[in-house]
Amino acid sequence: MQRFTLILGFLTSSVFFSCSPDTSKDRDDRPSTVLWYEQPAGSWEEALPVGNGRLGAMVFGQTSTERIQLNEDSMWPGAADWGDSKGSPADLASLRALVKSGRVHEADKEIIDKFSYRGIVRSHQTMGDLFIDFGDEREIQHYRRQLSLDDALVSVRYQSGGEQYTEEVFASAVDDALVIRLTTTDEAGMNFKLRLGRPKDDGHPTVNVNAPAADELVMDGEVTQYKAAKEGQPTPLDYGVKFQTKLKVVTSGGASSAENGELRLEGVKEAVIYLVCNTSYYEDDYASKNEKTLQKLGTKGFDELLLAHQEDFDEYYSRVSLDLGGHALDTLPTDKRLKRVQDGRKDEGLAAALFQYGRYLLISSSRPGTNPANLQGIWNKDIEAPWNADYHLNINLQMNYWPAGPTHLPEMHLPLFDYVDQLIQRGKITAKEQYGVERGSVVHHASDLWAAPWMRANRAYWGAWIHGGGWISRHYWEYFQFTGDTTFLKERGYPALKEFAAFYMDWLQKDDQTGLYVSYPETSPENSYLAADGQPAAISYGAAMGHQIISDVFQNTLSAAKVLSIEDDFTEEVSGKLAKLYPGVGIGPDGRILEWNEPYEEPEKGHRHMSHLYALHPGDDITEDIPEAFAGAQKTIDYRLQHGGAGTGWSRAWMINFNARLLDSKSAEENLYKLLQVSTAKNLFNEHPPFQIDGNFGFTAGVAELLLQSHEGFLRILPALPESWQSGSVKGLVARGNIEVDMIWEGGQLLKLGLKSATNQTKPILYNGKKMSVTLSADEKVWLDKDLNVVR
Repeated sequence: MQRFTLILGFLTSSVFFSCSPDTSKDRDDRPSTVLWYEQPAGSWEEALPVGNGRLGAMVFGQTSTERIQLNEDSMWPGAADWGDSKGSPADLASLRALVKSGRVHEADKEIIDKFSYRGIVRSHQTMGDLFIDFGDEREIQHYRRQLSLDDALVSVRYQSGGEQYTEEVFASAVDDALVIRLTTTDEAGMNFKLRLGRPKDDGHPTVNVNAPAADELVMDGEVTQYKAAKEGQPTPLDYGVKFQTKLKVVTSGGASSAENGELRLEGVKEAVIYLVCNTSYYEDDYASKNEKTLQKLGTKGFDELLLAHQEDFDEYYSRVSLDLGGHALDTLPTDKRLKRVQDGRKDEGLAAALFQYGRYLLISSSRPGTNPANLQGIWNKDIEAPWNADYHLNINLQMNYWPAGPTHLPEMHLPLFDYVDQLIQRGKITAKEQYGVERGSVVHHASDLWAAPWMRANRAYWGAWIHGGGWISRHYWEYFQFTGDTTFLKERGYPALKEFAAFYMDWLQKDDQTGLYVSYPETSPENSYLAADGQPAAISYGAAMGHQIISDVFQNTLSAAKVLSIEDDFTEEVSGKLAKLYPGVGIGPDGRILEWNEPYEEPEKGHRHMSHLYALHPGDDITEDIPEAFAGAQKTIDYRLQHGGAGTGWSRAWMINFNARLLDSKSAEENLYKLLQVSTAKNLFNEHPPFQIDGNFGFTAGVAELLLQSHEGFLRILPALPESWQSGSVKGLVARGNIEVDMIWEGGQLLKLGLKSATNQTKPILYNGKKMSVTLSADEKVWLDKDLNVVR
């Protein structure tokens, strides 16, 4: 089989091969994707990730003291404490008066003083580490460390003293465990120690580790945050999620013993380590859950567990394949390929790998029943993570889920909705008590495990923003568009959209001069403008992104209502407000899209947020059918880039999506390789810097947009194909309307197009200037040629 041959070709630089179960029989001609290296990880950003949605690990592949850094998605300090912000409807009226009178600096201060909950900002935290101590450094030959994306398996192989050593690691969603196997060909076996640990929290021990048996380790702890502060004063947080991590080792040959909270193993030819963790967030009796899980694991062998894990993972991962060529470079280690790109070379195969890596990471960090992927997915080595590894709703959380629809992973979207449903319920209280809005819900710019909906900012510039919920509501509509699931739309999608639409209808204020409805006080995420006195200000009378999001919420609410045949007083009210909403897309004197209602000067001309282009992407109001706005978006991007914009990894990824929507293949290719050159770590994690996973997901979504677009009601085929991707194929992308799309192209031109719809429908297709409608029957594959003629 072609895939198996490719894997062998990939492994020829080693002298030994995996004995893992072969699941290639169902993969046929799908190209495998392997990240591989000729040395252990020297830093966390070089380690390789595994995850089952809830449990995660970073594998270093060290040969003396191996480190496997551990994570679990509910490791947060604190509890579902309510905020103590004191803003009121009267305060809002006062604030609006300041804005209308142009006293924006006072408004900047007032909104924080009155409405922001300046309490303890809590951080997601590491579970800790598993260390495998093999003793003194040995001479190592033929070292290879790799992550097979197809198998969701990290493996380490090397020789020492003429004998072979292997380490295999995976995180099973089926069996809810991290599984590790160590083997050697040495007849005398291996000698090593196993120990668990966790960093201290500002000097305070956070766990108790003991070895209750010669084959078990137990780490009990509670997540705290002793360096927490409130109003600038130390406010130690000495409580949080309780957890237990439990490890059991099963050996072939040799002996094991417990000593000082560690396990000592001697003369072992094979060791299988099962590691489980449960927390008080998910389970009241989390220790019993661990014990039950370990008992079930003990009835299965490593190969059985691995096969079940691979079959489960393959169910999602194998839905999409992408081949851009460049396989001659597969014989180079991944870090050396990345270095080539950083030196200015092209590598189509590495771009394809990074696309699939985003899908791998989403499957591994967001599964039904887990928490949504945070700023670092689930992979976090710190007690105090960068930006708290929390949920930022002013682009980052949304970007995490951009690939879910187009790359055929709708199930991975579900944890986001579970989380946002909590935010909606709590946001109703905030909307009513703080803003006097009797209907609907409001969610601000950042939250954490406990789904706090209130404003959380020390400065208006950073977080005085009310549209986190409005933006995230687009995902409910997108989920329906990609899946066609009317039950979801009726039970979850429309109710969520309705809550945010209702809030906006009561929040909007009629402008005295135009009679249009304006949203204020407003900010543009993390940006400021120069006020009349030449000083930066954040609060404004209207802002582009706010109005664009409100328009989007209204339109999506009405579209959902139409699908569900709902026509009532509420939809009539939404329609009326939409017709009189202040336009979110305004053109400035220089042709650029305005970020605020006025053409203010910007102190940060290359700002990382491109908030005023929401209507281009992820929204869909700016298209080539509106030439002035389409050209204005291009000018806006050019201006930002000329002044150093897109400096962060996620911002560069967003730029690729913008380029795709503007049908600008040249700029898309430039930004695609720029992201690889300056914002990609050796393990292909995207860097802000430091690591933020949103850029990985944004890149994957961007590549999908370059190949296929469906947001305009028809399918654009190869709308922005990079010039260096002359020949290639993709299988399994999804268009809105729940249509699976396969494509083969050569010389930059389409050869074959395959379409498979879940329902009977007629869909317009656009390729190379030609547009025609194709009738699709449910579950029947239709092939078209380059001229869009049907070929059976």
